[in-house]
Amino acid sequence: MSDYEDLGFRWRAQGREVRITRFGTVVTVLRGDSAKAFLAEAAGASDDELQQLLARLTGNYKRGNERKAADHPRNRK
Repeated sequence: MSDYEDLGFRWRAQGREVRITRFGTVVTVLRGDSAKAFLAEAAGASDDELQQLLARLTGNYKRGNERKAADHPRNRK
């Protein structure tokens, strides 16, 4: 196994759907064409690419504005 960043995502195909979990909690379920597209893309993905793909699908990824958000007045402590 390569040295990759494990973001905690896992997936399981069950029937016609794909359940995506993060640290054991189901975060999204793909069905139909979305599930088929994911399975096709996941088939050739490395571990790191798969974690990034799962993060994008769930909307749980860094957007580049975290530093700015921390400096916003409502987020200051």
